[in-house]
Parts: sequence; C-alpha cells; structure tokens
Amino acid sequence: MTTITPALASTCTPSELAARHGRLLSAAARAVTTRAAFSAFADRAPSGPQGDEATARFEALLETPLNLPGHRGTVTLQTDEISPWTRLPLGVSYPRAEAAALIDNAQRAQATLSSLSIDERAGLCVEMIERMFADNVVLGLAAMHTTGQGRGMSQSGSGTNALDRGLEAVAAAWQVLSRVPSNATWEQTFGAELVALEKTYRIVPMGPALVVACASFPAWNVYPAVFANLMAGNPVIVKPHPSSVLQMALAVSIMRETLTDAGCAADAVQLAVDSAAKPVTSVLATHPAMRIVDFTGSARYGSWVEENARQARVYTETSGLNSVVLDSFSDTDAAFRAIAGAVSLFSAQMCTAPQNIYIPESGVVTPDGILSADEVEQGLVAAVEAIAESPRRAAAVLGAIQSDRTLDEIAALTTTLRAQANEQALGQVQVQVLSEPRSWPAPDFADARTSTPLIARVGLDNENLFTHECFGPVVFLIRVPDARTALKRAANDAATHGAITAFLYSTDDNLIDSAEDAFAAAGASLTINVTGAMPINFSAAFSDFHVSGLNPAGTATLTDDSFVAGRFRVVQSRRPLRPSHN
Repeated sequence: MTTITPALASTCTPSELAARHGRLLSAAARAVTTRAAFSAFADRAPSGPQGDEATARFEALLETPLNLPGHRGTVTLQTDEISPWTRLPLGVSYPRAEAAALIDNAQRAQATLSSLSIDERAGLCVEMIERMFADNVVLGLAAMHTTGQGRGMSQSGSGTNALDRGLEAVAAAWQVLSRVPSNATWEQTFGAELVALEKTYRIVPMGPALVVACASFPAWNVYPAVFANLMAGNPVIVKPHPSSVLQMALAVSIMRETLTDAGCAADAVQLAVDSAAKPVTSVLATHPAMRIVDFTGSARYGSWVEENARQARVYTETSGLNSVVLDSFSDTDAAFRAIAGAVSLFSAQMCTAPQNIYIPESGVVTPDGILSADEVEQGLVAAVEAIAESPRRAAAVLGAIQSDRTLDEIAALTTTLRAQANEQALGQVQVQVLSEPRSWPAPDFADARTSTPLIARVGLDNENLFTHECFGPVVFLIRVPDARTALKRAANDAATHGAITAFLYSTDDNLIDSAEDAFAAAGASLTINVTGAMPINFSAAFSDFHVSGLNPAGTATLTDDSFVAGRFRVVQSRRPLRPSHN
C-alpha cells in the first residue's frame, strides 16, 4: 500500500506551520470557549481525489503493503479485517512491530516532540488534520469497508466530524498549556531581607501514550486522543481493532509524513497492528513505560485496562444504557421519526444510540388526545420499519453490521425473548418481539451484512434483559406505570450501569426540570423534545461535551480541561534574580 500524499503536502518547519494555521487555531479556540456552532470544514471540499478517482485510489491502496519505516515484517488480517459490505477480506498487509520496539521508538521521539513550543505543536497537529481532510473521500472509503458505515456517514461522522473533534482537542490543549507561564519574578520579605527569585516553568510530557480504537467508529475517539497527547508532547502508539485497521493505518501514515516533512521524528506517531489470535493491547497497556492509555471499546475490557494499567493515566469510553423517556408529544409523527432515526442510525453501532424506551402504561399525551401504550409501540415500530422499506435509504441510514458476532448476539437475544414470552408469569408485562430482525438488500453490495432492528416489549421485571448494553440494532420498549417511574429508573440505570446520552419527550415543564436534575446527577447528557433534520443523538464538536466521567460509561470527556491536564506535568526551577542589563 502506498502512502497518501495530499496535494497540499509541502515541507515546512513547525514554526512555519504555526504561522500558517494560526487563524484557524484561534477560531477553534474561540469556539471551544463559546461552545457556539463551528466547523473547520463547513462549505469546503477536500482537495484530494473525488468520485471514481477516489475509488480507484482506494482500490490501489489495497494492493501494495503499507510501508512505515522502523517497522519490521508484515501482518495480513485475512480472517479479521472483512468488509461488512462485500464480506470479503481486504487483504491488506500492514507493518508489524514488537511492543518493546514501539515503546523504544516512542521514547526516542519524545525529545524532539517535547522540544517544540506549544504553538509549533499546534501548527503540526493542524497540518495533520488538514492533510487528512484533503484525502477525506479515500479515508472515508477505508472507514466504510472496515466499520460498515454508509458512504455518507463514513465521510462525515468518521471524516469531517471526527476531524473537528480532533481540532477541538488541539484547541482545548492549546488553551490549557498556554495558561502555564514560562517564567515569573518572585519577591517576598523574610525579616529584614528581601528575597528575589526568578522562576522558570517547564511543561513535561508524561511519556508514551497508547490509543486503543474500537471497531465500529474508531476515528471519532482516536483523533482527539492522538492530538491531545501530541500537544502535551507525548509520543503516540495507535492500536486499531484488528477487524478495523485500514482507516487508522492511513491516518497514521499521513501523520508520520507530516512529521517527516516538518523535520520531526516520525516515530512520534506509530501503528501497532495485531490479530484476534495474537493480541498485543494488554502487553502495551501494562508496559512500565506506557504512561497514558486512551481506550474505546467494551466495558469489560475497559475495566480490565483500568485495573491493570496502574502505571498509566487511563482515559476510557466504553458502553452504556442510553434511554428515551416518553411522557407527551407536541408533534407525534415528528417525535416517532426522530426516535426511529436515532435507534436506526448506523444500526445503533454508536455510543450515543438509545436502547431503552420507556412507555407509560397510561399512554402518551398528544395534541390529538392520549395515545395508548399499544398505539405508541405501533407508531415507533412503524417508523423504524419504514426506514428499511427503501434499500437506498436503508444503506444511508442503517449501514452494514460491522461484525458477524453482532448478528449472532441479536439472533440469540431473539431466541431468549421468545422463550421468556412463553414463560411469562401472571401479572407481568407480556414480553413480545414486536419487530423481527431481518436482512435487507443493500444496493451495489449483494452480500452486505445487514439487519433491521430487533424491537421487543418488556417490563421492569425483565431487567436482566435491558440493564446491560446489547450492541447493535436492539430496542427495548419498556412498560412502566408512569413517566415519573420511567425517569427514576432511566436515571438510576445511567448512574449504575453507565450512559452517555438520554432523551425526553414531554410538554410538562416540571417533569423536564426533574429530568435535567436527575440526568445531570447521573452524568448523562439530556436531549429534550428535539425533532427535525438533525439526528437527536448527534454530538457536535466544539459545543457538546461528550461523556461526563460521572458514570461507568467512561472517564474521558470530549473535550474539557480534564481531557488534557493529566497528560503533562509542570516542573519548575528557581534561582536568585539576576540583574537586568538594559
């Protein structure tokens, strides 16, 4: 695989890059402060290949091994990296490196990286982002054929939105680091003596950082982590999921090219590729020299990393129970469409997708009267099923299923639900599968791995089913006595089991106030009565804080000061004030 060389690539020093990108960095920093709408890529087209040219470029990239100097040997993931759209192996040969060699390389690269000024590091990071944007279409195709995202989402969610999140991290880090003064004059009287000292302050990076990516949406968390680390002076080792390597490999290649062009050590960013049969994440994460670990993935393995990587500062985003509480609608059809879109978007393979929808037994109040609980169920099911009626719309919204394992788990859950429906005790809510998962025909990809959502009615007595994340297109419609009960249960589950987002539809201001308090205490971001073109689980870079760190869904907040501050320390020196020579 040849490396990507964007049209804007040129040799510039870090100081020249700082000057080139100063205006964009300032605008991004303002957005971080105001939290107003901002994107570095609005109304811009990538300068790299488009359309058929991009497709040809992508296909050519699959045929030549990726070359990263410093790596020895190759690994081809014939059984791991399978396109969800074609179900064929990508067959890419990636560079291989032992864990010890990666860490040695990183430690050697740290000196060059940490010697740069804050502005120079920022200029270098923004240049990397701009180069990745230039090849956004090619990178998007890589995301599409590893994650299963539709072509549009792979270029937006895994493209420009993820790059905006990366730029947000650069700007946030630049603000935090810039608050550390380089020097100070200190004077204080001790008895009759005036003591005057000159003090200098040095930002010292923590050391090598490991960034562990998930399979279904890697760029969105990898880019912020990489750039927060680079801004702090920490060299980075990117560890993709073995079933979803290609986009991250191409991104790392672009980052290394940028470092080389700027006269910096390319090993400030490295790639660690492993296989499911021979994993390397645990070895890297627990190495004594690894000082930072950014992890996105399952709650089980995330907990293992937190417990065992004791030598490192660990930032996590794992899984959670995102809920929708229904009380009343101001526009019934719009609410149904909004909720259906959220549970269907990328087949719920996103950390913000809702899983549990609470429906009051007393029904939902609407402008046209009260909808019974059964009618609410019917309206939601119909809105979800309508998305798959058009294959082209389904391809754009649902995308493909990233892993065969997800389909297997959905099939097993469907069997479990049917069994529980037959064993229901008197007085309990009747468990029922309301919409069977089924495949749908993806245009241009006859063998695509697809599924409509599994939708099931359950009751509070069936908490063994819904109090853990069921990854992928699974929706539980949970019957509750009333909306207050729903709110209490959803907030408690968020606090206990973790949640990133929560949703409420209500025209009752008192209930809305209670929900804001309850979900704030639980650490879940709340969206209230949103309908329309924007997906209700969309998270906007520069404006929405993503993951609170207050519940088990994760410890890393994109992007606040805490996401940056633990990646460096400040060390000082002091001496008697020397006379100035003016």
